[in-house]
Amino acid sequence: MPKKATPKKSSLGAAVGIGVGIAAATAAAYLLFGPDGKKNRKAISSWSVKMKGEIIEKFEKAKEITEPIYHEIVDEVSEKYSKLKNIDKSELEAVVEDLKNNWKKIVKDAKPKKKK
Repeated sequence: MPKKATPKKSSLGAAVGIGVGIAAATAAAYLLFGPDGKKNRKAISSWSVKMKGEIIEKFEKAKEITEPIYHEIVDEVSEKYSKLKNIDKSELEAVVEDLKNNWKKIVKDAKPKKKK
């Protein structure tokens, strides 16, 4: 009996998933340990940690992360948090602005380093 041809599994999906995971981890690390990390750690409220966690989860589910997709995810999650009563709107705006301003740094840190 002839063997059935089985499609080869692409490692592209795995590579994209790993890349997204690295980008998400880099974003979180930069916010907490970057140049303003000490200030950010002091200012972080429990809701902002939860919000950033939700953003990272959405990054992991995304097939590709580009700047417009990144901003869309941040806006989508922040809109949910803007409806909560116990969150200071100015603090939320500051967190969202900080997240959006860090896109270039995240991309730079996510790129593999060249070996000399």
